[in-house]
Amino acid sequence: MYGPIRCVEDLPIGWTDRQEAGTYRLEPRNDSALFGYVVGPTSWKKFLFPPREKLWQAQKTGNGFQVEAQFPPQENTAFLGIRSCELHAIAIQDKVFTAGPFVDSHYRLRRENVLLIAVNCTQPGGACFCVSMNTGPKAAQGFDLSLTEVISASEHYFIAHTGTPKGEAILREVPHQPWDENHEKKENALMKASERQMGRALDTRGIKELLYQNAEHPQWKKVADRCLSCANCTMVCPTCFCSSVEDVTDLKGEHVDRWRSWDSCFNLEFSYIHGGSARKSTQSRYRQWMTHKLASWHDQFGTSGCVGCGRCIVWCPVGIDITKEAAIIRQAPLPQTQEGGT
Repeated sequence: MYGPIRCVEDLPIGWTDRQEAGTYRLEPRNDSALFGYVVGPTSWKKFLFPPREKLWQAQKTGNGFQVEAQFPPQENTAFLGIRSCELHAIAIQDKVFTAGPFVDSHYRLRRENVLLIAVNCTQPGGACFCVSMNTGPKAAQGFDLSLTEVISASEHYFIAHTGTPKGEAILREVPHQPWDENHEKKENALMKASERQMGRALDTRGIKELLYQNAEHPQWKKVADRCLSCANCTMVCPTCFCSSVEDVTDLKGEHVDRWRSWDSCFNLEFSYIHGGSARKSTQSRYRQWMTHKLASWHDQFGTSGCVGCGRCIVWCPVGIDITKEAAIIRQAPLPQTQEGGT
């Protein structure tokens, strides 16, 4: 779990995580690695886009209501141990919340005061497929500092790279030695080994068109028969940003608070409009989630909404695997008409 770190001993020294579809287990390692795990059920999203936060409050006055905006406190925060896939997830949420004409001021205030210290993945999990999404395992950009943990029977050290002037200033204050070709070879070997150990793969060639052209594929019905509409996949996803707002009043009707909370396209009420829900079936909601994540996200934001972290696979109670679902549709797509429809 991501939380406050006060000393090195707060890190999960000598522990790793074993991940598979619907399975997450902690296991001891045979060394004293500080970052020998992959990713857990929570992402850094919860610190930049909290699960629940107050947006404003209003008090009744003689002339109506006095509205007072609520903003997060100005705190400097360091994200220690952030992986490359999660850096890409933050970049995606940056685009959602801060690019374009409508900026989320709460997100921006938190984001401006974050130091990003990345750790390159040397041991991917069984559900990881960041190589397929070009999001890892090595952090290439978006960090202030990046670290590669090198550990063996005779040595234990970190190879550090700086990504910003802020990272350079911090590294100058830390005792270190200049790196050489041997360090570079060691790091490259670890990254190559990590790429070969990916637990999953997703063929992304033409995936947007593939999903658009197979909206009536029978596989949607099959996966819906398993899906519980529990919303776990969206809650653990580091890029999902759906939310709802709730106005909470006191008994006198003189004070009101507006709260924003995470929501999910898997919830029946999420697509509710006048006359009922637009997506009443689990089939339509799963299709919406996967098609948005891998296809229409490209149209909206110019990138995929998936970073290959594998959380949606691991934390699905019935082990639904987005990489397998896409592969099944690719293996047997619906025949296309001359106009390109189904």
